[in-house]
Amino acid sequence: MIEMQLKPSKKARRRRETHEYGQSARIGLIPLFILLFPIYPDWLIAHSGLLQHLNHYGIYYAALVFALASATDKLDGHIARKYNQITNLGKLLDPLADKLLISAALILMVSQHMIASWMAVGIIAREMVVTGIRLVASAQQIALQADRYGKIKMVSQVIAITVVLLNFRPVGLLIPIDQLFMLAAFILTVLSGYNYIKKNVHLLNA
Repeated sequence: MIEMQLKPSKKARRRRETHEYGQSARIGLIPLFILLFPIYPDWLIAHSGLLQHLNHYGIYYAALVFALASATDKLDGHIARKYNQITNLGKLLDPLADKLLISAALILMVSQHMIASWMAVGIIAREMVVTGIRLVASAQQIALQADRYGKIKMVSQVIAITVVLLNFRPVGLLIPIDQLFMLAAFILTVLSGYNYIKKNVHLLNA
């Protein structure tokens, strides 16, 4: 008796393609974000009208691309969950794309003295540790998903970075509100990292 393999429907294939496109688009926006960020040297800016424009307005374009990439992540995740297109590869790549985007933003902001370097180091270190745990788990055929605290952490990072990029500092406040958002995101990042390690490290020793 010949067993027939059921092929996925056209709709299912289209949904999977949409999910894969979302992942690729989010990663592809990272180089664009970097190019728009005003980090070009003065001697180069002086010889280019485009770079002069980016030197004044590039930070706002970069903020828009950052917000768009973050929104793409939410839309992509919603589609994957709604149509049951969640795969082990997606569980690994989705948070990896988020970490690349966040890390790029933090490094660029530190280079322009927009945030304290210790904040960026702490956040990136947390992401590297969590990614390392996921890679070890993946090698052991264990797929670890982000928990509720990780999602809250991600939202706080996106909001804080967007506020810093837009230089949101209302007149009259002694403490810049953008730095308060960044500090809150840092604290949530550290706490969520501790919770993630405590929750999953025992699985790697099993």
